[in-house]
Amino acid sequence: TDAAGIEGIDAAIDRAKAYADAGADLIFTEALHTEADFEKFRAAVDIPLLANMTEFGKSQLIPAKTLEGIGYNAVIYPVTTLRLAMFAAEQGLREIAETGTQAGLLDKMQHRSRLYELLDYQAYNEFDEGIFNFTVESAPETTKGQ
Repeated sequence: TDAAGIEGIDAAIDRAKAYADAGADLIFTEALHTEADFEKFRAAVDIPLLANMTEFGKSQLIPAKTLEGIGYNAVIYPVTTLRLAMFAAEQGLREIAETGTQAGLLDKMQHRSRLYELLDYQAYNEFDEGIFNFTVESAPETTKGQ
């Protein structure tokens, strides 16, 4: 519920309770401003809660351990990695525009070997080899006029 951003924390709690009564499995809390708001919400709502820690929003950025201590069941960072990647891309493209090369950026890049390690590329490759085990026969030649 994002009612807290418009109607206040009490309205958001009332709405969350109505969702819980209707069978919601989890409440996505949005636009809670302070740690005290998160605590108040947790104390009032008995089903699992998700905290949205998006940057530049209305909520104070609260550490995951603190949210866990309050009793939140999940926390998301929905745009964090995109913002990090776009910042790095912007900086890298600026350097390329200024210098004409990416040579000075190599130490800031993820190496292919690290990417393969993160993706467990070898396991995927072995899996592919296990299922891609056939050959395609060439179609027989045809003669004109037949």
